[in-house]
Amino acid sequence: MYKVKLQTFEGPLDLLLFFIKRDELDIYDIPISKITKEFLEYLHLLQELDLEIAGDFIVMAAELMQIKVKMLLPREEGIVEEEDPRAELVRRLLEYKRFKEASLAMQGLEFEQSKLYFRQGFHADPKQVSLEDQEAGLKDITMFNLIAAFKKVLDKIPKKLYHDIELLDVTIDEQMSYIADVFRMQDEITFLALVEHMTEKIRIIVTIVAMLEMVKQRFIGIKPSQSEDDFIIYKIKEETA
Repeated sequence: MYKVKLQTFEGPLDLLLFFIKRDELDIYDIPISKITKEFLEYLHLLQELDLEIAGDFIVMAAELMQIKVKMLLPREEGIVEEEDPRAELVRRLLEYKRFKEASLAMQGLEFEQSKLYFRQGFHADPKQVSLEDQEAGLKDITMFNLIAAFKKVLDKIPKKLYHDIELLDVTIDEQMSYIADVFRMQDEITFLALVEHMTEKIRIIVTIVAMLEMVKQRFIGIKPSQSEDDFIIYKIKEETA
């Protein structure tokens, strides 16, 4: 099983902030029914991709369902109005958002300082010269971007009223060769364009795994596109001596 761990992939609160940013939602007035439905869909897609799911995702799903139920219950007359069921979640999101922003600010300071204070003639010192070197092929791409793109591809596949049992002979090596062939003709392509002709879910999943393996081997890199549910795959050019 191929496991992926990215530094920018933190957990369920990160996923909720991803929804809020993508849909431009008011963090103080979260549409709990909509966000719960999307959270459960993404949780299902994580299982489809056979990725390890931490227990805190399951806990968050249960909490969202509990909040949704509380908001659906009728309020009795004459009882002092209780706190909004979403209030505690909003407090946690705001606190998490502050810590995350502070962490990013400190990373920026570290990056700037690393360009100033290192012994240039001593190669054993770690140093960061450019954004490309720092990100090593993953430019501001999180697991949520990958899941969003995967979901968009699945939504485009025509729905069937019946289920065909078919053994598909598709391997990671085969899809790596396919991706390599694509980059013999061009330097970059969007993920949706790469898989637009694929109609089998398993082939799309194996292609994603093959793509991540090629990112790991530094053959290709991925970076954000203008769409939150797509990203750009680009060829990493070999350094010349």
